[in-house]
Amino acid sequence: MLLTLIAVLAALGAVGICLGTGSFAALRWLWVLPVSFAGLWLILLLAAFFVLWLVCRRVDMTVPQEQDDPAFRRFVGIYIDAVISLTMRLHISGTEKLPKSGRFLLVCNHLCDLDPPVLLKAFPHSQLAFISKWENSRMPLIGQIMHRLLCQMINRENDREALKTILNCIRLIKEDTVSIAVFPEGYTSRDGKLHHFRSGVFKIALKTGVPIVVCTIQGTNRVFSGLDPFTLSSIHLGARVDLHLVDVLSPESYQGKTAVEVGEQVYNMMLSDLGPEYAPAE
Repeated sequence: MLLTLIAVLAALGAVGICLGTGSFAALRWLWVLPVSFAGLWLILLLAAFFVLWLVCRRVDMTVPQEQDDPAFRRFVGIYIDAVISLTMRLHISGTEKLPKSGRFLLVCNHLCDLDPPVLLKAFPHSQLAFISKWENSRMPLIGQIMHRLLCQMINRENDREALKTILNCIRLIKEDTVSIAVFPEGYTSRDGKLHHFRSGVFKIALKTGVPIVVCTIQGTNRVFSGLDPFTLSSIHLGARVDLHLVDVLSPESYQGKTAVEVGEQVYNMMLSDLGPEYAPAE
């Protein structure tokens, strides 16, 4: 929607420039029109993201976010759609298996920083709040967006602090505030393989009795593969990305199991869906 609006406004502006300069009376419009369109498109795109920056600048990170904000989610969703459209060709499958009501725990493998936007794009009405490393909260713009989306920061180096995050996620689900999304590997896979899970996150499902939505993602690591800040040679815009909702584990299917056992079950489901080439080297 955002990119369409920008394209329409840029086209109208380019036509206006041609009319104002009399380019249509000569062959100058052959270069004035496309150059004007490209310049206006870029200016309007930057202006749109400047608006996002202004909105996020007003977010007070020192004030705990206790309630979800649907209006802010819709606002951010406009920009997520634009980012997805600009960077990849996204194919989503299996969403018909998503629970029609109630909260859930969503788990997925993790290949790239683009994975959360992909999941937010795929499940726009699920009110996903991600568990993320606390360092991400310090990122400009991203940190403010995550704060407003009720994302829960976790300290992976401190078990006591990590437990507090898990308990807070349990509370948010029990209070019917959001659904929780987590990458159980605990970090971005550097080699693209599916690495073994930190099973503590599955306590969220065990303590709340909600379904576990199992997803896999492929291809996001190809968009910015080995990105070098001094070159654009590793950016592959338009790469195909596949998000697959593999299955949904009902609470009855994991009742009586430990977090480790549930983690092993989910790991095997993901690996079976991704294929043996995703298995880590022994």
